[in-house]
Amino acid sequence: MIIEIISFGLASAFFLLLGLLLLTGQRDILSKKMLVLASLVSAVWAGAVTYQAAFGGLINITLLLELLRALAWFGFLLVMLRTAYMQTDNVSRKFKITMVGVSAFIFGLMLLVTYRLSGGSLFEIIAGNDVLAGHLMISVGGLVITEQLYRNTPVDHRWALKYFWLALGSMFAYDFYLYSDALLFQRIDNELWNARGFIHAMVVPLIGLAIRREMQWSLGKSSIDIFISRRIVFHTTTLLAVGIYMILIGFGGYYVREFGGDWGEIAQATFIFGASVTLFVLLFSGKLRSRLRVLIDKHFFHYKYDYRDEWLRIIRTLSVNSNSETLHERAIRSFAQIIDSPGGILWLKQGAGRYAPDSWWNMEPVKSKEYDDSSFIRFLEEQQFVINLDEFSKSPEMYTRLANLEIPDWLKSIKNAWLVIPLMLNEKLLGFIILAHSPSHHRYFNWEDTDLLKTVGRQVASYIAQNSAAQELVNAKRFEEVNRLSAFIIHDLKNMIGQLSLVVSNAAKHKSNPLFIEDAVLTVENSVQKMNKLLSRIKGEQTEDSIVSFNLCKLLEEVVRLRSQGGALPIPLLYCKVDSIRISADRDRMAANLGHILQNAQDATDENGKINVFISRRDKYAIIEIEDTGCGMDERFIHEKLFQPFESTKGTMGIGVFQVREYIQKLGGELEVQSTIGKGTIFRMLIPEMTDTNLSNSVKSSVTNNL
Repeated sequence: MIIEIISFGLASAFFLLLGLLLLTGQRDILSKKMLVLASLVSAVWAGAVTYQAAFGGLINITLLLELLRALAWFGFLLVMLRTAYMQTDNVSRKFKITMVGVSAFIFGLMLLVTYRLSGGSLFEIIAGNDVLAGHLMISVGGLVITEQLYRNTPVDHRWALKYFWLALGSMFAYDFYLYSDALLFQRIDNELWNARGFIHAMVVPLIGLAIRREMQWSLGKSSIDIFISRRIVFHTTTLLAVGIYMILIGFGGYYVREFGGDWGEIAQATFIFGASVTLFVLLFSGKLRSRLRVLIDKHFFHYKYDYRDEWLRIIRTLSVNSNSETLHERAIRSFAQIIDSPGGILWLKQGAGRYAPDSWWNMEPVKSKEYDDSSFIRFLEEQQFVINLDEFSKSPEMYTRLANLEIPDWLKSIKNAWLVIPLMLNEKLLGFIILAHSPSHHRYFNWEDTDLLKTVGRQVASYIAQNSAAQELVNAKRFEEVNRLSAFIIHDLKNMIGQLSLVVSNAAKHKSNPLFIEDAVLTVENSVQKMNKLLSRIKGEQTEDSIVSFNLCKLLEEVVRLRSQGGALPIPLLYCKVDSIRISADRDRMAANLGHILQNAQDATDENGKINVFISRRDKYAIIEIEDTGCGMDERFIHEKLFQPFESTKGTMGIGVFQVREYIQKLGGELEVQSTIGKGTIFRMLIPEMTDTNLSNSVKSSVTNNL
């Protein structure tokens, strides 16, 4: 008894202090008024319990005050909910009906308690199953509303309001525990009851902290900003239904045990287990969840959809990368999620005015085609309507009065087909999606569903078109790589054929000259080596350059000698200012690149001109300069066309200079060009000289192996 007096006395003092503090400042805010009322009624109730524990009597007043306290807290919570609902829908009338219903329930419970006042103690009066169940439902309702308020509180306000919702949730949660224990064991536990006052007193500081942080009523306003989403209403409705179901299970378990005789306890355990399994089955029933969503949409919201959530979900479904689903399958699923459809088929235009199945999700594929001159395709493209097959079967005139529409036989044969949604891209029909019927066959389908599906159809069509364009771009790049490789191969073959042609053309004149025969054999041998290497690259047997270290002057001597054979004029002259320069590169590719530049110089210079090749060193760079006195190039051609593949001043496929620059840059160097019309051109190549510091480990290993 002493513990009960201290416990509820402390709760009374805390709630009284909270109510008095709230009375300061402005008083014209309804939510503040309701919180003041709830605090003061809670203080009076706790004080009455304290008096009853100390002196006896006041049983009737104590029981009625507890129910009034619950009504006051429900009034405050419902005021907060009304503010949230009115931000989205005009539900003032529904709020009034809800408030009247809650009040009627609590007042009915008060009448029931008054009727039983002829009993003895407080515990005997409220120990009836109906009264206990009423208190249990009150605590469940309080938990549901508190949870809904918390989950819809904006993130920037949760820092403060989390304490408020935690306080109210804890208060209702403890009451739920107290009365569920009483209902199960048919008596109120004294220890749980005595601790109730302490529990309620402990929540008051949390409420005060939340008020100080967020509810600035002294400024004449409350900064609580709450939005009620359909998802939250669905979850809280489910939670409320589960709470009521658990209460019914408690009732059923009690009566089964009472009337079960020797089998009472066994029957009770079996009943509770079976009811629990049934609950889980119902919670995971897609059909039941779909009907619940329809019920919520019809009776709680003016609009059926929370468009922000729907659009975010659609974008997330379309943009997520998945190895198990293609974009087309995700497109079907994005529509199915909107109306709870279990599957669908995507049809796309596939050339020659033909539409055919492209992808399917949880539906059997259809082997059929539909042409763009059919009434079905023309209707989708011209009217851009979502065809509801159920509606068409009942009232076909709703569609035929707009245009001639005939449902194809293949569509009639699809089991459970429900909706046909056009995918419009630039006012042209890209394709359409067929969705299977929702598990809830009584789902209310109206203009809002149609508008949302049509809008999503345009978005999905743009995604599919963008994906197709990206795939075509990838394929085009692959073909471009193949064409580019072919151009390089043709260019190399042209050079080798040119060298061999010079040998053949001069063979009759110089066949008796031993020096010519020696040069001819070397030229043929060099061409054979290049051809073999070219074949290896085509077959993919050599994918990386063979990096070696070599003397640049000696390489240029070989290149100049080869370009001097076969009567090619003018003959290049080599000047090695530094004959010890070494670089690291693919020797054959470097020789081919230098040969390209020398050949271009010979082609641009007449027989009386000059071609000079200089080698020097500057700041750890080997410098190769190939200077000719040919026709030259203007600045515009150098800037716009010289380094572009397939551009040439000779009217042929020019890729040599482009290829040279690409390789020089790969080595970390640069290719510079100076040219004047009528005076000549200088190609200057700057290549990093080989040192221990600029060699990577892989290059060092390759150099070691090749030396």
